[in-house]
Amino acid sequence: MKGLRLTIARQTVSSILDTLGDDDFFNIIAYNQEIHYVEPCLNGTLVRADRTNKDHFREHLDKLFAKGIGLLGEALAEAFTILNDFNQTGQGSVCSQAIMLVTDGATEMYDDVFEKYNWPERKVRIFPYLIGRESAFADNLKWMACANKGYFSQISTLADVQENVMRYLHVMSRPKVIDHEHDTVWTEAYVDSAVKIPFLFQLNEKGGPSLMTTVAMPVFSTKNETKNQGILLGVVGTDIPLQELMKLIPKHMLGIHGYAFAITNNGYILTHPDLRPLYQDGQKRRKPNYSSVDLSEVEWEDKDDTLRNAMVNRRTGTFSMEVKKTVDRGRRVLKMHNDYYYTDIKGTPFSVGVALSRGHGKYFFRGNVSVEAGLRDLEQPDVALADEWTYCNTEEQHEHRHLTQIQAIKLFMTGRRPHLKCDRELIQEVLFDAVVTAPLEAYWTGLALNKSENSDKGVEIAFLGTRTGLSRTNLFVPADQLSNQDFLTAEDKEGVFNADHFPLWYKRAAEQVPGTFVYSIPFSTALENKSVVLASTAIQLLDDRKSPIVAAVGIQMKLEFFQRKFWTACRQCTALDGKCSISCDNEDINCYLIDNNGFILVTEEQSQTGLFFGEVEGAVMNKLLQMGSFKRITLYDYQALCKEYAGSSDSARTLSDPFSVVKWLLTELVIFLLEFNLYSWWNVDLSVKAQRSRGKTMMVPCDTEYPAFVSERTIKETTGNIDCDGCIRSFVIQQIPSSNLFMVVVDNKCDCSSAPPVTMDPIEIIFTSFIYALDASEHNESLKCDRLKFQKDRKKPESCHPFHPELPHGKCHGVWFSNTPLQSSNSSPAPTDSSDRQQVTISSRTGHQHRSTKKNTFIRSTETHIH
Repeated sequence: MKGLRLTIARQTVSSILDTLGDDDFFNIIAYNQEIHYVEPCLNGTLVRADRTNKDHFREHLDKLFAKGIGLLGEALAEAFTILNDFNQTGQGSVCSQAIMLVTDGATEMYDDVFEKYNWPERKVRIFPYLIGRESAFADNLKWMACANKGYFSQISTLADVQENVMRYLHVMSRPKVIDHEHDTVWTEAYVDSAVKIPFLFQLNEKGGPSLMTTVAMPVFSTKNETKNQGILLGVVGTDIPLQELMKLIPKHMLGIHGYAFAITNNGYILTHPDLRPLYQDGQKRRKPNYSSVDLSEVEWEDKDDTLRNAMVNRRTGTFSMEVKKTVDRGRRVLKMHNDYYYTDIKGTPFSVGVALSRGHGKYFFRGNVSVEAGLRDLEQPDVALADEWTYCNTEEQHEHRHLTQIQAIKLFMTGRRPHLKCDRELIQEVLFDAVVTAPLEAYWTGLALNKSENSDKGVEIAFLGTRTGLSRTNLFVPADQLSNQDFLTAEDKEGVFNADHFPLWYKRAAEQVPGTFVYSIPFSTALENKSVVLASTAIQLLDDRKSPIVAAVGIQMKLEFFQRKFWTACRQCTALDGKCSISCDNEDINCYLIDNNGFILVTEEQSQTGLFFGEVEGAVMNKLLQMGSFKRITLYDYQALCKEYAGSSDSARTLSDPFSVVKWLLTELVIFLLEFNLYSWWNVDLSVKAQRSRGKTMMVPCDTEYPAFVSERTIKETTGNIDCDGCIRSFVIQQIPSSNLFMVVVDNKCDCSSAPPVTMDPIEIIFTSFIYALDASEHNESLKCDRLKFQKDRKKPESCHPFHPELPHGKCHGVWFSNTPLQSSNSSPAPTDSSDRQQVTISSRTGHQHRSTKKNTFIRSTETHIH
């Protein structure tokens, strides 16, 4: 098989891969004088048809070419053996099985192979695809399909591939149709940026492409005269934004750090606040494996997969563990203890979980105010409510969709729209927060009028947020003069209330000692040279037993203003003459102001602002780690991006790709082994694959390990000495009271530049036999093989319809054809089976290799209906 035929065969196999979903299993075998597995390390087994595995096999299809004579009988025997052995392990779908044969001819019927491995039960269906216009060996292939409950198709051009590949699905669905099983199917999460429904754009008009799921069920003919033919008419379904599903779990009930998440029966994330499906926020380009991110790759502290496996098996229960949650683009870490509550979602293959952080979300503060007072203060211009929180459901009825949440609350509480569906308890808490925080408006206005308090407009914004999603803001400068105009807007996703999380400044303040301020330079602004500093603190109510955090308040100020205040304070000394014995003005010392995560806020060298302290003073940072003033915390990112040089088609990340030089010498045959569950067959993935450009650096998904650093709160002040090649360098670090800041003074008389810096750079990790290795020399073929073989627990779909006794059985010598002549390409196949299945495909080229004559017949897309 060469030229156009080989191209058509490759496309046929790739199109079959597109019809497979996460509940399906497959493998691909190539053979000439002997059998070769396209992926050598997967000899004798099947792998799950997730996107990563399918893309991996597609790379090998492009390297296949034909040579020699193929031994179809031995290949079929191997295919039957694999399907049988894998099915007995219980790891696969344990339902339908099939072999797909992509070929340009077969000289024999191989009835001895079928009699040995498949008859009389015929548990494995055979689906031959004849490549090319010639039909000299079509009768043999038709007989194979007939004798093994399959379906025969002929593919003459690339344009015929998609339509003919889909034919087999109708045959597979016949048992389900005859049973009249309206199984409801839910797909995995996917990003649908092509949806043009105004309602969906309204849902996510500020957040870019939406994560969706599709729910669908089959539509079949109910006519008695065609009942045993199992005619599938089509599929009906609808797309559902996952954001709408998660709205059913109110964020305000989960506390500051709490969140909800959901996974599929395969353990893949449906929705989770830490799921990052796009290459970069604000872009539409999707990561190739975003729909197959496992829960264990996000909740990675659960080393034994206790939480994941319980949810996969649709149990109801609780689980607790210590976690390290990253914030601020992964550069900061919060250590906390999470309690997880999980259960299954009836009627779907999904399970939902809720994570509550201990110390938050257990107690609520409630107060009563009059509706009139609450509405009056709620309608003030400085008040806003969380955009993605549902106080009133304004989307259910068309007449309410134009309403804002505040307008809907007013109509509901005044009785003018009693049919509005609103959360009365949440609204009552919002009204209370509006009344209690109302005096801030007058206070902030007074500060703005008092020129001496903020004469140089160093403080730009004051803001407050409450646990009910209410926020108040006051601008001390015109909006167009703000140093960071994205702050507190939809562009600043971490800085506002949304369906997934509280604002970053709120969460960080809640983890500080009550009464202390958290200072930081937002990384999003530092990179764009928008020099601002944020300061926030939590408002905590104290009584004998409970201490709920009810709000957080803060300011945004210019970095230059903040630094000037710091340098002024440094020059103030307690000596009687007012002179300092040592000052940051001294050329022999360097002064730094760093936060509790080690990032520099103030230094004499402006270019160092925002950098990690260890990159500037590696020797000092190493000593602080040794002394326990700071702790290193190891974190993992299984959704990371690594640079890959695409200098050629065989390029790879840093080290050579062990699979890049594999080129199997194919004869005219390719066997494609599949075990699958036709649970989501209509969700054919036709999305554009990521293009690899030559000679450029590109970002590809990878797994990384990287450090984060946290200060030890109990250490208020300490000193240390560093030996730099015989020169002793001294330093002192002192905590700034009521803040998360530390002043570090370093003697610069000694040259410690030879000491390596302490960085937060990630390192790519390689998965091997349940161990992560960091040694680049171990990046070889066996490591990637281990990962391909490794399969976590999964829950098989409950529905299974492999066969039905009412299906008519054709005889191997009595093939039933449609009424359409063989030369016609318009015959319509019978419907597909949507139950679990296993399948094999074989491709072949007739010609001088075959010991038979070949007729010059031209039959375009000939199909034969085989029962």
